Amino acid sequence: MSARAAALAAALALLALTGCSGGSVTAPSDEASTPQRPPFTTLSPSPTTPPGTPTSVPDARWAAIVQDLTDRGVAAAPTLVSAEAVTWRNGALGCPQPGAMYTQALVNGMRVVVEAGGAQYDYRFGTTDTPVLCTGTGTPAG
Repeated sequence: MSARAAALAAALALLALTGCSGGSVTAPSDEASTPQRPPFTTLSPSPTTPPGTPTSVPDARWAAIVQDLTDRGVAAAPTLVSAEAVTWRNGALGCPQPGAMYTQALVNGMRVVVEAGGAQYDYRFGTTDTPVLCTGTGTPAG
């Protein structure tokens, strides 16, 4: 019985060694026959502001914009450039501030762009009438 066990162990060892050995490798004869990976494609970044639906600005929100501009020392009366109803991806309203924490839920709001004194101001609203001025760097001003 022990001779049979020894023969079985030898056969298993031989099988294991055979399985671990590499097969024959042939060098490619022609570089053109080697499959090439497709070239990388560059995708343009997705917009940080979701597309919105044109809308009118409620009086309370317009008054808040005028007051914010006055508080910032802008003396010229603002004129409306655009107003859109937007669903923001989170509480940052498309204008995240480094180090700040925001709700991670969809927020119905609006984006209002006004012009005053030769400059444009990008205001964001969530569910309240409190405006958030978004500067060109993407962080809220103030």
